[in-house]
Amino acid sequence: MITVLGSINMDLIATTPRLPQPGETVAGTGFATAAGGKGANQALAARRAGSGVRMAGAVGEDEFAGPALELLDQAGVDLTAVARSDAPTGTAQILVGGDGENMIVVVPGANGTIDDDQAHRAVGTMRAGSLLMLQLEIPAASVERALLSARAQHIVSILNTAPLTPQAAELATLADIVIANETEFSLLVGRPITQADARESAMREWHSERGQALIVTLGGEGVIAIRNGVIHTAKGLDIRPVDTVGAGDTFCGYLVSGLEQGLDFPDALRRAAIAGSLACMKAGAQPSIPSADEVAAHL
Repeated sequence: MITVLGSINMDLIATTPRLPQPGETVAGTGFATAAGGKGANQALAARRAGSGVRMAGAVGEDEFAGPALELLDQAGVDLTAVARSDAPTGTAQILVGGDGENMIVVVPGANGTIDDDQAHRAVGTMRAGSLLMLQLEIPAASVERALLSARAQHIVSILNTAPLTPQAAELATLADIVIANETEFSLLVGRPITQADARESAMREWHSERGQALIVTLGGEGVIAIRNGVIHTAKGLDIRPVDTVGAGDTFCGYLVSGLEQGLDFPDALRRAAIAGSLACMKAGAQPSIPSADEVAAHL
């Protein structure tokens, strides 16, 4: 079983023909709520990909807690490691423009109450060789504790460095597998990377120094990765995106599920890239995550 330690949110989504400039007010065309949070999104994606998944995190005692967990519960994700907090359930205010691009403000709420002890307990029940998925929407100290505990117990840790925080570069050195987008990778290495050859060179340097598998997502261009000294690339689908909010989390969940299911690394990358593309075809983070059958139909 995959364990995901991370955030659980309710997403408050407004759509508009274009995203506003600073200080500008624009008219919206729609509003919806949907379950979200990077941790919960990735847990649901891994579950829909066919893996057993346990979600560890926290929600409040408010009216958002039930809806935030509903799709996870319906999918059969193990929620026994989700704590109840006096703080409100986390929320994300999301603006989606007509081109599918988005702007997001996250209010951590209960996610910010996840402490070292909860992180340690989440990892403590895992078996050696199992998979732990982490992101950066919970306190950095808890992520660090989970990564160190995983290393001590020979658990494979996967860190998605989103959203990028000041501690991301340090935390990334503790994971077995690091997943970053282009912007995050540039910030991790401390310099802008705009050319393909420069990106591959920087990835080889990172991999040589740390020995970690590194995966960099490239949006519509697909994904590039290095593992065991070998560069791999994969393409998604040629699409016109409706909403890109859940694409990265869908990729992460499907990738971890592919590894858990024993797929060859290139095959896991390809399936995850396709899943991420399909997630751009519907609105909302969790409602847009495709099923394993939908992804298989495009392989």
